[in-house]
Amino acid sequence: MDLKIGMQLTLEPIVNERNERFRCKVVEMEEHAFYIDYPVNVLTRKTAFLMDGAEFKVTFVDGESSYVFNSEVLGRKNVGIPTISLKQPQPEEVMKIQRREFVRVQTAVDVALKAGERSYQLTTEDISAGGVAVFLRGHEQIEENMIVDLTIVLPFSNGDIHYVMSEAKVVRIFERDQVKIASIQFVDPIDLDQQFIVRFCFERQILLRKKELNI
Repeated sequence: MDLKIGMQLTLEPIVNERNERFRCKVVEMEEHAFYIDYPVNVLTRKTAFLMDGAEFKVTFVDGESSYVFNSEVLGRKNVGIPTISLKQPQPEEVMKIQRREFVRVQTAVDVALKAGERSYQLTTEDISAGGVAVFLRGHEQIEENMIVDLTIVLPFSNGDIHYVMSEAKVVRIFERDQVKIASIQFVDPIDLDQQFIVRFCFERQILLRKKELNI
């Protein structure tokens, strides 16, 4: 699977003690290198400075599949805009990410969705550790295959609240009972966040089961 100009990438340091992730875009291609715009920290939204020689895990989405490879920073180049050059992977070094099937629970939680410069406050129809389905009101400028930023609020039964922040891809928009719904898949989620979502889904399953049994 080849990189393409305009493709969105997520960079994660190979040594990543602070769980940092950065988002950027491919702006130019060469035989042995590719060039990205200056990456932005997914959590802080601040532009990041990458040291020459720094090694990263690079993930990207193409169609319905996600891919990953390792690369390193080679230097900098101005191509009309400042860019950072990274080592071009060999075809055999690009690996397809195998997605696990996750338990999906129908429940309403608050979601903040950022698409470009626009932000929306939405509610889930269902949630799993692989993604969410959210209700749309009809005015959102959201399209299939769009890459968005999600912030999901998980309220646990003990009063704790955990915020999951992830880059995600809109895989499908459809209507059910005259209501528009967007199915959204996480892109390279952090394992800890997935563990929180699995725990949250398990709690909600127990609550739903108790309601069914009138306990």
